[in-house]
Amino acid sequence: MNRAPEAFSESELERLQTLLDALPAPLEPLDVSMLDGYLCGVLLQPEAVPLAAWLPPLLDTEGRPTPQRVDDELLALLRRRHKELNVAIAGRQWFDPWIFELDETEDPSETVLPWVAGFAHALDAHPALMRLPEEPLLEPLAAIYLHLDPDDLEDADALLEEIESLEPPADLEEAVEGLVSAVLMLADVSRPVKAPPRNTPQGTQRRRGPPPRR
Repeated sequence: MNRAPEAFSESELERLQTLLDALPAPLEPLDVSMLDGYLCGVLLQPEAVPLAAWLPPLLDTEGRPTPQRVDDELLALLRRRHKELNVAIAGRQWFDPWIFELDETEDPSETVLPWVAGFAHALDAHPALMRLPEEPLLEPLAAIYLHLDPDDLEDADALLEEIESLEPPADLEEAVEGLVSAVLMLADVSRPVKAPPRNTPQGTQRRRGPPPRR
């Protein structure tokens, strides 16, 4: 059984941001909140995205080539968070997204916006999730994208209609809960959990019956 790595401390988060900020120009890396949403979007793809594919859009918003050698400490921290989120998503477990309260605002949508922007960046860079049937994706995607400006959602009439049917979160706690719940709902679509095969004792015949309830 996979075990999630130990949760990041505040000093480790600060160190990760420092390492990202130290990347050479013209690279424009995601900040720690954006990269967290980005990694969730990566991990919701129906097929596993290799490091070589998910790293460049994280280290530069324009996807420019990464340095020939990425700092070992930075890479280790990114791999660690990727694994932590993967264990949670695969096991349909709650996780704490990297969302940080802003002193100058009480607007929940503004506070979670960097995380949501990172998630949207992942789906732009890795579009396989969006090629799945639209209907089961609408509700969870709307719960995430309701925090974006509607003008940013071009040619997404069905999604905008779904968003309009939702009540905005009353506070930051509700907004964060909505994001995590939406990620796990999307995982049910793109990464369905396969039930383990049942063992049939020798010498007995399995009786037919109705399929098990989910």
